[in-house]
This record gives sequence, C-alpha cells and structure tokens, in this order.
Amino acid sequence: MGRSLWLLLPLGSVALIPLRSPQEARRPTAIALGSFDGLHQGHRRVIAAVTERPVAASAPIPTVVSFWPHPREVLYGEPRLRLDLPAEKLHLLEPLGIEQLVLVPFTGELAALSPEAFVEQVLVGQLEAQCIAVGDNFRFGAGRSGDSHTLAAIGQRHGIDVQVLPMLWDGQERVSSSRIRRALAAGDVAEARRLLERPYRFSGRVVRGRGLGRELGWPTANLQVDGRKFLPLEGVYAAAASVAGGPLLPAVMNLGPQPTVDPMAPSAVEVHLLDRRLELDGLELVVEPLQLLRRQQTFASFEALSAQIAADADQARALWAGVGVGEAPADEGGDPAEQQNP
Repeated sequence: MGRSLWLLLPLGSVALIPLRSPQEARRPTAIALGSFDGLHQGHRRVIAAVTERPVAASAPIPTVVSFWPHPREVLYGEPRLRLDLPAEKLHLLEPLGIEQLVLVPFTGELAALSPEAFVEQVLVGQLEAQCIAVGDNFRFGAGRSGDSHTLAAIGQRHGIDVQVLPMLWDGQERVSSSRIRRALAAGDVAEARRLLERPYRFSGRVVRGRGLGRELGWPTANLQVDGRKFLPLEGVYAAAASVAGGPLLPAVMNLGPQPTVDPMAPSAVEVHLLDRRLELDGLELVVEPLQLLRRQQTFASFEALSAQIAADADQARALWAGVGVGEAPADEGGDPAEQQNP
C-alpha cells in the first residue's frame, strides 16, 4: 500500500480488506465505480452487480474504485466532508463481497482526461477491468463530458461488460448521499439511519481535556475526530458508544462549542458514558448518535448546567431502555448556532 493511502487510516484501525492505489491493485478487476459515500442501499445495488457473479479461478477481483480527494475539492476548492472515511468504508465493503478498495488520486491532470483516455489509461491500462457497474447518474471525463451511456459505448469497444443501474427512489426523492447529509444536518439521525439501512457512526481518539466536566460531576471523553468526517447538527444527543471494539454502552454526546463553560473554546465532541467510569485516554471510541435531545443554550450558572445535564442523562437512559424512542427532540430555546459542553 502506498504511503499516501496509509495516511487515510486512523491509528489502531484494523482493515478487513485492503486499501490500494491503482498501481498496486490485484487484477483483473470487476469494478463498481463511483464515490459510494455513505454506502446506502442504492450504492449497494451497484456493488451487487460485480459481486453476484459466477466464481471461478480466473474470475476478476470484485473491486470498488473511488476518487480521493473528492473531485469538487480539486476542481472548485470546495471542502467535501465524507459520510464514510476510507478506513470506515473498508469495514462496510467487506461483508458485501468486495475484495479491495482502490482510490484513484484525483488531480488536475486526471480531471483533464477525456472519457476515452480515462477508460483506456485507468480502467483498462491500470486495472484491467473486465466488467464495470455504475449508477445511471455517473459522470466522468473532462468537464463531466462522459456519462453512463458514454462509458457503456467505450467499454463495448474494449470488450468490457458495463452495467448501468437505475437510481433507487424513496417516495418522491431518490436515495442519495446528499439526502442523508441533509437529515444529519437537521439532527434527524433516525431518517439518516433509515436511508442508510444501518446506524450512522463515527469514531475518535480520546484526548485529555481540561477536566471541566469532571468538576461538574459529569466526566466526559473528549474525542479527536478526523476533520474530513461529516458530523450531525450541533446539539446534545442520546448515544451509544463502543470502547476499543467492545459492546455498545449508553451515553450522552455533546457536539459543538461551550458557551457556558468556556465561550472561547472551539467546537468539540464529548461523550459521557452513563453510570460507568472507565479510563479512556488514548483509546478509540466509536459513537452512534441515537436521538437529538436538545439544541443549545447558555446557562446562568454551572449549577443550572449540571441540572440540565442530569435531565439529559435521564432522557438518554429512557431512550436506551426503549421508552420514548422516536419522539421529537425538545427545543430548549437556545441559540441554534451554539452548542453546550457538559
């Protein structure tokens, strides 16, 4: 694996399938091509087209091919946060039958390739593609001039079987990564979970904080989360947390800045495990937000803040026990731009 790709993996991660550059990929390949951010049910239909094939000794390697960084970052300078970072995606792809994730470095030179040149140089020349599956909204090549029909025509000339999968619709709107981001940005983790057909989770290494939560009687684990990860709406959440690969534990998560305790502090992710005291410094914590409990407000005193945290913990315990799950989150009347730090 190339050094640049290793840098995409968090410390301590254990990948089930390999992350490879195009030059290091096993060949020949059966390619599911696209960004696959979130790996929602529509993405999984595309992936199934290359994994549900006859198995033989000479069969091509089921492979997901994506780009890093996101093309819009290179072309337009737009930061693009990911629902799934590459290391997370490895764990999601392995159960689907994919045997390797290949990240193609997206550069200005790659963006300038015509659709024909991209297929010939990357998909044929580097990856020896024998079959390719894409969604019917796939675009590629200089100026996004190629689409799924272009790919099918070029593939036919090279003897490549190209399958184009229709978009998956849910109600009046198609299932998409953008739709999942909108749900998370609104704090609707239940809708995001429904569209993903799996829990939305993120992880971070626990780093030592200032200990203000402990002074209030509510010690928190301060998480150092990869800055490229898409996080939900700032607020206080009932959550589940897993320590070092262990079982999920009930928790309360606070996401955002600290208007009462330290108004000048940057936004943070802090997790309080309910009714447990564990030494977490340096460990990796996986967090699953379950429900937004409230938005943020500035409290008149630390005592008032501590009382509200106790109420948050009680509500999180009830949700964990299956009481009130699905109820609308309470609006505490705070400034929506602020986030309380326990």
